Amino acid sequence: MTTVTKRDLVQELASRTGLTQQQVLDVVQGMLDEITRRLAAGDQVVMRNFGTFQLRRTKPRIGRNPAQPKKNVTIPERTIVRFKPGKELQNQVIEVLPAPE
Repeated sequence: MTTVTKRDLVQELASRTGLTQQQVLDVVQGMLDEITRRLAAGDQVVMRNFGTFQLRRTKPRIGRNPAQPKKNVTIPERTIVRFKPGKELQNQVIEVLPAPE
């Protein structure tokens, strides 16, 4: 498995569509900016057959500092972004990684 960057995606989409890389980058970056803006506004972003970006609040919990394991550290509650894959995406990637033993 390799790491795919935004630049890799832009180059692939540009070659597929015939658009310039700058045009594709503008669209991809615009989409990411809009998803970020909507999440920051408290909205849920749903992309049918791909997945859903949702905001979740974590509970406060007690953690440990690896440098000082005897001291407890309170980790406050916070808001996180959760991605829930859609069925089509899940079905396409289900065989990528081997099952745990």
